[in-house]
Amino acid sequence: MSNTLHIAITAHSLVRILSLGFFSFVVSMLITPLYTSAAYRGQWWKRLRTDAWSGGKASVYQKLHAAKHKRHIPTMAGLIFVLATAIVTFAGNLNRGQTWLPLAGLLGAAAIGLIDDIMNIRGNGDGVAGMSARAKFGLYSLVVLIGGWWFYAKLNVHSIYLPIVHHLHIGVFVIALFWLVVISTAISVNISDGLDGLAGGLLTASFMAYAIITLIEHKFALTGFCLTVVGSLLSYTWFNIYPARFFMGDVGSFALGTALGIIALQTDTVYVLPIIGAVYVVETGSVIVNRLSRRFRDGKKVFLSSPIHHHFEAIGWPEAKVTMRFWILGQIASIVGLIIFLMSGQV
Repeated sequence: MSNTLHIAITAHSLVRILSLGFFSFVVSMLITPLYTSAAYRGQWWKRLRTDAWSGGKASVYQKLHAAKHKRHIPTMAGLIFVLATAIVTFAGNLNRGQTWLPLAGLLGAAAIGLIDDIMNIRGNGDGVAGMSARAKFGLYSLVVLIGGWWFYAKLNVHSIYLPIVHHLHIGVFVIALFWLVVISTAISVNISDGLDGLAGGLLTASFMAYAIITLIEHKFALTGFCLTVVGSLLSYTWFNIYPARFFMGDVGSFALGTALGIIALQTDTVYVLPIIGAVYVVETGSVIVNRLSRRFRDGKKVFLSSPIHHHFEAIGWPEAKVTMRFWILGQIASIVGLIIFLMSGQV
């Protein structure tokens, strides 16, 4: 009798958790025409990037994407899934110990990204657009450090799990670790958002992996949050796949990167995040390699353009092929990350 009751309760909980993803998809679909109307009326066009991530002029990128930007594709569509995720979470999945922090991080990072996107849209056309890197980094660091303090002081997290070592007590340095993990993840996701549908597909795989991890750890509210993000992302990606109707902008990429990093910390699986997010790591690594190469090899580059997805475009791969192959790599990386999590001894 007790086993039957337990199964019934578990089934009911799973239905509720899965429903959060479905409702988030629906809410996102309902918000999309409102955003689209405002974006085209307000001419929220994404400006063509003039400077390369690795330094110098983005001549290869401009050659590859000039025609796309002539179509006038609006940015800031990240507002769609940020609002959908917030609405669904506030309506039915608020939990002090599990969803407050990733939701606050999502909204805080989205606010900074939104300001930057608005400044970019209203740029004066001389190549200078958006917040300065120093101002954006400073504001974003402030938001993340506040989150790190909450993680340490209010959620009482003072250690980190590592395979073999197990629980390593680091005390107040948890705040510094929180800052490093979240900042790194957000920047890497932002760098990876460069082709139609690319970031949407990659992030869907990453958040699905963490939905499984949180389910295994019995952090069901956090599972619901992950699936809420997945639902809204699927709606966004429906319209963002090639040829994209709109782009997520910094308001979306920084928000999702922040939430992903926070969830990795809350599940104590920082060690597996670089594996689940292997594509983000490679994308960011390609930028670093090109930057160092230009500096120490008299301007010579290792990749024709960075991040590396633009290199594959430059050697002749169609944009849609690059996107879908990177999706596959992201899904494989998520599976490998889950395997390592299950074998780590943490479960």
